[in-house]
Amino acid sequence: MIVNEVNEENFYAKTYEFVKKHNATNNAFIDRFAKGDITEEEFKNFSIEFYHFTREWVAILSTLLVNTPNEDDAANLTTILVSELGDMDPTKRHELLYRKYLRSIGIEPETLVKRKQLPTTKAWLDGMRNYFSGEYFEALGAEFGLENMAIPMWDKILSGFNIWLKQHPKYSKADIEYFTFHRALEDQHEAAMEDVLGTHKSEERARENFFKGAKGILDLEEKFWLGLSDRRN
Repeated sequence: MIVNEVNEENFYAKTYEFVKKHNATNNAFIDRFAKGDITEEEFKNFSIEFYHFTREWVAILSTLLVNTPNEDDAANLTTILVSELGDMDPTKRHELLYRKYLRSIGIEPETLVKRKQLPTTKAWLDGMRNYFSGEYFEALGAEFGLENMAIPMWDKILSGFNIWLKQHPKYSKADIEYFTFHRALEDQHEAAMEDVLGTHKSEERARENFFKGAKGILDLEEKFWLGLSDRRN
């Protein structure tokens, strides 16, 4: 999609369509994952590297919230942040659910906190921090991209778990509540981002920067997924 082909009337629809089709959730690794066609090493790569995202996401999203001048936009972001923290139920804090998943597959999360990230993981997380602390409309676009790619991502992850875990009895007791819980929330998260630009949607510069942020963060996420593959060479 070329940015100058997007006008105020079709802006959200075109950007939404772009996000849903982006290779962030349509690439060689996650498509193999969805079919259960990954090695045990790749399964471990995913489990470990995705924990870095889960652990750091609240801090990253908080950066966007404190840099958001518009109160309505801040309210939407606060809804998402509160959800990440368990919606007033500490036992549902998302990182805690992921820690349960890790322990259920024999990985102690404490050993991962200071573990060096893969370069592609670090680039993705650093990219989020950079977008969310930078130009405001790019930041909103990056968040729009992340929230709207989530449903196809969770669907592929859950499909992969359903197949792969059956093929690997060693991991049959994997606790995947983190993943099923997230999938159930994503319609709410998409709704929170539905008109995040508000009146700024009429500004060409705002639309251009918004799209730039969405594309930029999804390009980095595509590389994150490809970086998990043991076939990358």
